[in-house]
Amino acid sequence: MIMDVAANEIQAIRLAAQALERGEVIAIPTETVYGLAADATNERAVVRIFEVKRRPSFNPLICHCSDLDMVSEYAILDPVSLRLAKAFWPGPMTLVLKSNPEHRLPSRTTAGLETVAIRIPAGFSNELIRSFGRPLAAPSANISGKVSATAAAHVRDDFGDEVPLILDGGPTEIGVESTILMVKDGGVELLRPGGLPIETLQPVANVPISARTFEGRLLAPGMLKSHYAPRATVRLEATEVRRGEALIKFGSDTVPGEADCPHVFNLSPRGDLAEVAAALYAALKLADEVGVSEIAIVPIPISGLGLAINDRLSRAAAPRGLSPDEAVLGRL
Repeated sequence: MIMDVAANEIQAIRLAAQALERGEVIAIPTETVYGLAADATNERAVVRIFEVKRRPSFNPLICHCSDLDMVSEYAILDPVSLRLAKAFWPGPMTLVLKSNPEHRLPSRTTAGLETVAIRIPAGFSNELIRSFGRPLAAPSANISGKVSATAAAHVRDDFGDEVPLILDGGPTEIGVESTILMVKDGGVELLRPGGLPIETLQPVANVPISARTFEGRLLAPGMLKSHYAPRATVRLEATEVRRGEALIKFGSDTVPGEADCPHVFNLSPRGDLAEVAAALYAALKLADEVGVSEIAIVPIPISGLGLAINDRLSRAAAPRGLSPDEAVLGRL
């Protein structure tokens, strides 16, 4: 069932909380992408997320909390993490923190790690968590490795009746997943670029922020080499569009071959990277729907949200069908 949140938010929260109490997996809107949500403290419910999403068990989940008090029940906030949390939560930032040894989440929620990835979302999902009273494990609401959902219809198309309740909050505002950070050795490691640009984080962190090099085990979602992938193959840095391709572009410039291309998706005619991020996943899904076998994507600047956009596109373009060892060799 798809339920319009705007039509009756109180009713939506009530039905969602009842489903979560029963250990069900539901779909919720967040400001980043739609999430497949279940009670993070209920190991059986968390296992169901992995089953529905077809997600490998070594890939940890992000736990979504309503406030810092709830975060502190399950994790230890070091001084730098606390400074970032106060500045950017609620919002599109996830922190990988040491688990609270006195109140650990189930092993399946944290993929057996001594750390836990946590964020405080904004909007409806925050109100739902506050009402439910416990954190929600909520990875993106898509089949593992495929394009993330930025609309309720995307969730329905991927899962059908496997997800009994889909809460429709309209198109997501940001359109790419959260930025994931971990404080370590006097600095901050960027595990995944996302909806909060590094340029915004740096002045508050007041310590170096660097990309993490691969060390053999995933500490956070979104680090697999092949991820966010449509059915069609993806060709990056395209300076022309070839016969039979769909074209994804932004800005007002015409791409050579565009006039003969029947499937052109302009993510932002004015060249706004926030608009590009918000429209990206929907465009990849639409390109699949028209049946092309290859998608050409023009170069995207690397600054600001461009870092997250390029990260998603590089993983979307990675070879498919990797072995488990090859699949985890992605890095930022």
